Amino acid sequence: MRLRDFRALTFDCYGTLIDWESGLSRALEPLKQAARRAGSADEVLAQFAVLESGEQAAHPGMRYPQVLEQVHRRLAREWGVEVPDAMHEAFGRSVPDWPAFPDSAAALQYLKRHFRLVILSNVDRRSFAGSNAQLGVAFDAVCTAEDIGSYKPDERNFRYLVATVRTLGIEPQQILHTAQSLFHDHAPAQAMGLRSAWIDRRRGVAGSGATRQVQDTPHYDFRFESLAALVEAHRAESAG
Repeated sequence: MRLRDFRALTFDCYGTLIDWESGLSRALEPLKQAARRAGSADEVLAQFAVLESGEQAAHPGMRYPQVLEQVHRRLAREWGVEVPDAMHEAFGRSVPDWPAFPDSAAALQYLKRHFRLVILSNVDRRSFAGSNAQLGVAFDAVCTAEDIGSYKPDERNFRYLVATVRTLGIEPQQILHTAQSLFHDHAPAQAMGLRSAWIDRRRGVAGSGATRQVQDTPHYDFRFESLAALVEAHRAESAG
């Protein structure tokens, strides 16, 4: 199997293209300070992961900024601190401020010349538009939780993705789903029979950060430490 066997790369955005853990940590800092929370960043992200996935499962139709607000409120309660509503709301609006990984924009510009590029993201259209401005590429299609009415890892999101990519004239066997999260992306992609590339942004770091841990590691077909490494692998194939 080669990267050149595929016609479309379908991307998770947050954790894969956008450094959401750095963005989350920065956006949670005011609440941590208010609560005088001394825990490590990874401990806070792990707590966030549990609360976020719970809110998404309980309220699949809720827009992502409101999901973030509710998670922020629950963190405040669990940390025993009261803060103004404006602080919860600011956290909900923070997505466009989360930084892109340094290699994302250049890698996407290269990949755009060889593949159709499609987003499958657990956010809303407005939040993604702010992030897309940092990525500097026009995606061929954008599928968000707001469009679908549910959040990954719900297989409904992946069925929606496959149907969207088919409108581009591309069949499921020609899709390579490209993502960091084993929980949100690789497990349901495997269940759908999609090929996948793991962008292992947390290589060498313990735990699973801001995503829920999986009991069993799902199958994936490629593994790269960065998007730049995927680009280099494609260049090597093309030169061979």
